[in-house]
Amino acid sequence: MTEHEKINYLEFPSRDLGATKSFFSAVFSWEFQDYGPDYVAFSEAAVDGGFYKSDLAARTEAGSALVVFYSNDLANTQSKIENSGGQIVKPIFSFPGGRRFHFTEPGGCEFAVWSDVDA
Repeated sequence: MTEHEKINYLEFPSRDLGATKSFFSAVFSWEFQDYGPDYVAFSEAAVDGGFYKSDLAARTEAGSALVVFYSNDLANTQSKIENSGGQIVKPIFSFPGGRRFHFTEPGGCEFAVWSDVDA
């Protein structure tokens, strides 16, 4: 549903659109629609969005915003990420309210996963 003055769509760079699609399909069950060779839209991610072909990557070290996923099973989600070609760039750490880790997907962008469930 489109809501007035709410975030409606997110776009991210990807160095490898095919690998990015495969990764997010395998780990998070996202669906994709190709729009030419340089753009792919995603859905089934709580908010829709897309990836565009780019030599750049969204990384917090460069000042990029960080998208954070929630998981009921942090270790299982981390395993799925690693088995699908993602790289852990910040191992699981605790913070007030939970624990989280950061990863990069095969297209180069950084994301995080957090949980408030003890494991």
